[in-house]
Amino acid sequence: MSADLTPHSGLRASDADRDRVAQHLATALSEGRLDLAEYEQRLDTAMGAVTIGDLVPLTADLPAPQDPAGTPAPDDGPVDLAETGAKAARGRRRGKGGKGMVEEWRSWGGGAVIMTGIWLVTSIASGEMQPYWPLIPLGIWAAVLVASLIFPEKD
Repeated sequence: MSADLTPHSGLRASDADRDRVAQHLATALSEGRLDLAEYEQRLDTAMGAVTIGDLVPLTADLPAPQDPAGTPAPDDGPVDLAETGAKAARGRRRGKGGKGMVEEWRSWGGGAVIMTGIWLVTSIASGEMQPYWPLIPLGIWAAVLVASLIFPEKD
């Protein structure tokens, strides 16, 4: 059967088609049109779609994405999900106004409490003070955090 006679919904979906739907779903999530569970379910279905017809129902109840001017967004081609994730991770790490770094140090403090608790319990259980082993992982972790302050990542 030639491509001319195949119904559009029966055509095999490309990676670009799946990426376009993934971007549309991400926009709907950020606008509050989908909750996280529904977004994840639809995204999983989109990534496993075989035909265009499998993708159509995933965004049928969502309005077309809009750019900031209010006009439908142009098709910029496939979305590089790895780059999108890396940008989001950099934004979380740096945060606005240093909040990201405060959260990093808060995590370090939580790790310090947990590791010190484990050290203390094992010392009490053994009946003698054990060497303070949390110093090694906490020192390495702190060195990485200090290095990220001195040498921040560039976009």
